[in-house]
Amino acid sequence: MNQKFLDFVQPFLSARMAVAVSGGVDSVALLHWLVAAGADVVVLHVNHGLRAAATAEEEYVRETAARLGVPCHVFHWSGDKPAAGLEAAARTARYRMMTDFCRANGLEYLAVAHQADDQIETFLMNLARGSGVAGLSGMRAVTVRDGVKILRPLLGVPRAALEKYCNDNNIRYFYDEMNDDARYMRVRIRKNRHVLRDMLGISDERILLAMRNLGRARDAAACDVSSAVDSVMDGDRAIFSDSFLFDLGADIGLQFIAALIMKIGGGEYQPRLKSLEMALDKLTSDCKFTLGGCVVRRLGDKILIAREGARTSFRKRHESKHKK
Repeated sequence: MNQKFLDFVQPFLSARMAVAVSGGVDSVALLHWLVAAGADVVVLHVNHGLRAAATAEEEYVRETAARLGVPCHVFHWSGDKPAAGLEAAARTARYRMMTDFCRANGLEYLAVAHQADDQIETFLMNLARGSGVAGLSGMRAVTVRDGVKILRPLLGVPRAALEKYCNDNNIRYFYDEMNDDARYMRVRIRKNRHVLRDMLGISDERILLAMRNLGRARDAAACDVSSAVDSVMDGDRAIFSDSFLFDLGADIGLQFIAALIMKIGGGEYQPRLKSLEMALDKLTSDCKFTLGGCVVRRLGDKILIAREGARTSFRKRHESKHKK
């Protein structure tokens, strides 16, 4: 077992938690390590019905959970599937089903198996997109999605260590053929990362160090942004003046809008930098648009952000109750 994993997971072992298990090497290793560490876990598996091996993977996850003596719940993604953006839609559906289960069953934590190689690949993908500090900082070890704390105990563990553990202990796992599909940017990066190391001398460790440094800068700025966000919330939406936004300065203003979109829209990840920059530009005059599951509206010198489908009146909640 990995010491970085043990150091991270130790404070959470007293709480019952869910663990997402796909059947791939990362999540299978995570499940075994959590059980070995003494965690009280419930296995959650989502069968998207998109791959030929989906049924076999579901059965294997059930069998593995039973062998380890832990309960297992399986969800099926039914209904129409989008022709475009299928991967993102599947991820959204997967998280929705799992977080719904966690809330319904009083589970505060959901452990997922993102590991160090995922961090590096995410960094390089976001670097190619021209992302800012938030994107280049990578995934946080603890985040909140739909009221459930998402734990990533493996962010300090490379994929090779997880494969070695499973292979050395004769633990079977499934291999996703999409990992070899060069149509995906992540796969192209994965297959060519060696160029950075071998030809440019940029090791994985140096990339992870840079990400940790960027993460500290992101978190420091987030403290001020968090206070600003709290000051403009009106129940489950936000209302504030245009001067409040634009007096923050462009960089902080982008982080402020991103934090509000995540808080109100319920997403785990902020919109892309380009989308945030476009939003900030639109908000220089009267407008109404959607972003990250939210309606964003400016009227005169007031700006409102509410979840899609909610009312977009600028009247404060307490004013409405008073007038009734």
